[in-house]
Amino acid sequence: MAQQLRGNDLRQLGFPEGRAIGLALAQLQRKHLKKISLTDQLALLQHLLAAPHDFATHLDWSHVAAALLPPPSRHLELVARKPYALYGAEHIEPGALHQMDTAMKLPVTVAGALMPDAHHGYGLPIGGVLATDNAVIPYAVGVDIGCRMALSVFALPPKFISQRVQELQKLLLDNTRFGNRTGFDRGKKLGHAVLDSATFRDVPFLRNKQATAAEQIGTSGSGNHFVEFGVVDITDPTNEMGLPVGQYVGLLSHSGSRGLGASVANHYTKLAMENCQLPNEAKHLAWLGLDGELGQEYWAAMTLAGDYASACHDQIHHRLAKALGERPLAKVENHHNFAWQERMQDGREVIVHRKGATPAGAGVLGIIPGSMTAPGFIVRGRGVAESLGSASHGAGRLMSRTRAKQELSEAQVRQHLKAHDVVLQGGGVDEAPMAYKDIHQVMQSQQELVDVLGSFTPKIVRMDGA
Repeated sequence: MAQQLRGNDLRQLGFPEGRAIGLALAQLQRKHLKKISLTDQLALLQHLLAAPHDFATHLDWSHVAAALLPPPSRHLELVARKPYALYGAEHIEPGALHQMDTAMKLPVTVAGALMPDAHHGYGLPIGGVLATDNAVIPYAVGVDIGCRMALSVFALPPKFISQRVQELQKLLLDNTRFGNRTGFDRGKKLGHAVLDSATFRDVPFLRNKQATAAEQIGTSGSGNHFVEFGVVDITDPTNEMGLPVGQYVGLLSHSGSRGLGASVANHYTKLAMENCQLPNEAKHLAWLGLDGELGQEYWAAMTLAGDYASACHDQIHHRLAKALGERPLAKVENHHNFAWQERMQDGREVIVHRKGATPAGAGVLGIIPGSMTAPGFIVRGRGVAESLGSASHGAGRLMSRTRAKQELSEAQVRQHLKAHDVVLQGGGVDEAPMAYKDIHQVMQSQQELVDVLGSFTPKIVRMDGA
């Protein structure tokens, strides 16, 4: 287009000084909007200025609309801190406790609990469980929406692993993909019904996300995400999986909703912070009311991201079971970084956020992993009301990634893995087993929350990296 709109043009339309002008001009430089005639651009901006509410959820213009909308008449204030249940306090760093204390001061908070694997995060601490009144907090759900554990148990003896280490390593390399690199080649891609979900069309923000989701489906993230073979040891004969007491080969995966979940979390957190202005210490706990359009949009997008994360695990386990030539005897899956509509013991309906916490309602099965050299545990929830029906989602970090890189060496990690007879493909010093808490201490701190049905001990681990 020969002529471009400038800041003065928007001021003449009536745009106020500030962010809205810069955001609008930047948006007009996007390739698909440059094709619009100058007349149509002016008409669009006039409509936007006159009725910013009409664009609050628009894929292109929601941020400009938010900048045009009047700020709340006052900042929302925190209230007196409500009490919350705390498990394994001696293992939890002060920063995580402070974050949980802040979350318990929100006016929408009803109840909370902090798990023994807790550590500092953004907004709600990792390991934090928060019940709110008709409000969802994107950063209390987390960035990796619907991140989960999935376990397949096969009718193979543990010696199958030790006898076929190289073969199983190759199966992992051939049938998994990690990190932000491309997914599977076209001929190896698998379809899934989640990619046809109407939510990709119904939620404006998601309309250009389906292609990336299709590219990444069946893959795993970076960081602490993994796919691993190990030994399952069933110790409780009353387990709901129908497995006799004994040892089996297991396949365990940990990953989430990939780029889809991250984009949803970041987009709606920004909108929440623009529409729910909290004191600085609590700003990442901004919420969206579920009686509003944005809250309903986020809920739909969060649900889709959770379904997508589950689909990724479905494909991971399908590929590897097929490569093994085996069908699983049993499967267990549980997720965290999610929000659920639940009813408390007193009958009150609330939104329960579990950020890095495992659902542990009465009879609910789950997997709580340890580290590469420590067992994870297959558990049955006991439905303890004080914990909001929750348990830890793992051992939890003892060292930050930065500290682990500073204090540990690759040689130390290799020696530690060798001593525990664990083969690692990929991974980094920041994910060293020594960077995690003692899973046995964590389980001891939450023994009232779950019953242990068995364990999973890693043997061949695949993570992001060469």
